[in-house]
Amino acid sequence: MSVRIALIGCGAIGTAALELLREDAGISVAAIVVPADAFAATKDVAARLAPGAQVVSAVPAQGIDLVVEAAGHAAIEAHVLPALQRGTPCVVASVGALSAQGFAEKLEAAAVAGKTQVQLIAGAIGAIDALAAARIGGLETVRYTGRKPPHAWKGTPAEQGRDLGALAGPTVIFEGSAREAATLYPKNANVAATVSLAGLGLDRTSVRLIADPAVTENVHTVEAEGAFGNFELTMRNKPLAANPKTSALTVYSAVRALRNRVAPLSI
Repeated sequence: MSVRIALIGCGAIGTAALELLREDAGISVAAIVVPADAFAATKDVAARLAPGAQVVSAVPAQGIDLVVEAAGHAAIEAHVLPALQRGTPCVVASVGALSAQGFAEKLEAAAVAGKTQVQLIAGAIGAIDALAAARIGGLETVRYTGRKPPHAWKGTPAEQGRDLGALAGPTVIFEGSAREAATLYPKNANVAATVSLAGLGLDRTSVRLIADPAVTENVHTVEAEGAFGNFELTMRNKPLAANPKTSALTVYSAVRALRNRVAPLSI
């Protein structure tokens, strides 16, 4: 018996996930949730990649085993919270949403009320398991550095006061807490929120964001130190072709989370 999922969002991440999932016998996409003005385009995608899915504007109240969010922060408020309260487990990709004051607690309360669970995917970063384990054993400092090509920062506060296309070298566009980073750069800094939630929290995790014309990949570095010892992890992720602000690994992380729901052995 397959797991029936409702996918929230059919943009770059959602479409890429559907492409990877269409051969999975254990996962059935029963619904794709998008705004009404996106129905036409979404129905075309569904016809190609998930012909059994209905295109709807809200998560169906019945017939769904798991909700998967891939639509941005507003979708969590509109669709994930009600699903959790009804008792439907959810997988969330837009982890940066939890940078808003009190929102993580709100999400947790909805899951408690529905006697279910919400899973935050690791997305574009690794070593989240090691970081969370280190927190138990004694974690003192965590720093995340995100380095991307200038065009990946277009449409963000990084454009204020500078010409991204004319940068001659690496330029620090932000330095501060993970909460501030995820709030100012929600489409670029989900990793900062993920690292902080696994480690020391949004206000005690330091973040540096860099626009670097010398790189073509999204480069993520996490440095952690404490009673457990220390580690430094650097990942050079290829950007998602349809959205350079997002690493392709984010899609793979979401698909892995879904496959682990049906796999007889998971890691």
